[in-house]
Amino acid sequence: MATSSPYGTLRETSTLARGDGQHVLVVAREPELAELLSTTLELAGYRISLADSGAEALVRVERQRFDLAVLDGEMPDMTELGRRRPAALLHRPPVLLLTVCDSLPGLLPELGPGETDYVTKPFRVAEVLARIHVLLRASVPDPGRAEGLGYGDLVLDDARCRARRGARALDLTPAEYRLLRHLLVNAHRVLSKEQIGRIVWGDPRGGNAIEQLVSRLRRKVDREAPALIHTRRGFGYWLGRADLEP
Repeated sequence: MATSSPYGTLRETSTLARGDGQHVLVVAREPELAELLSTTLELAGYRISLADSGAEALVRVERQRFDLAVLDGEMPDMTELGRRRPAALLHRPPVLLLTVCDSLPGLLPELGPGETDYVTKPFRVAEVLARIHVLLRASVPDPGRAEGLGYGDLVLDDARCRARRGARALDLTPAEYRLLRHLLVNAHRVLSKEQIGRIVWGDPRGGNAIEQLVSRLRRKVDREAPALIHTRRGFGYWLGRADLEP
């Protein structure tokens, strides 16, 4: 069954290029376009966040890690935003631009230098998914290089199994490191105690063991404000800024 739209046709995505839970920021002002993109990408296996302006998109990218951003290049504030220098970003996602023209230089170069592609409108769903797949594949770090994972001033170095918050090194046990990494990869996503037990120890440990582990990790990570590790009572734990609560 197909759903028609001025931007293309939403069809069954099971046979098209699919994601594996990567976090994609969709930036679109028009509700119809935002709904088409978010529905298509969710069906294809991606996690979606939405922003309805370029300014909001830049704020989100400064605060949170995204694997990719899909931007409507015709939004009114795009040209102005392209001239703005953002705060230092720990992670700059690759960008897929949706545009009616082929002339793209100057559109948000800060968000994805060297990792920008575009699709012209009206677009085909298959082409959007294919371009996203290529951009994500190209952005996978070389396994021979140090891989960094971060959120704000919290940074992990997987090559050396070290973590820091700002200038302060975090003295983490292996279990604490595995937990922190899992929380970072799933930033703004609530993780149950069962999920945490399986990723940290390979089996669902008792609730007290997980509560103690989270408590120890929180004391080390959250000495500085803002606090990043939070409890969703009755559901589990999540990492992120409280003002962007899931």
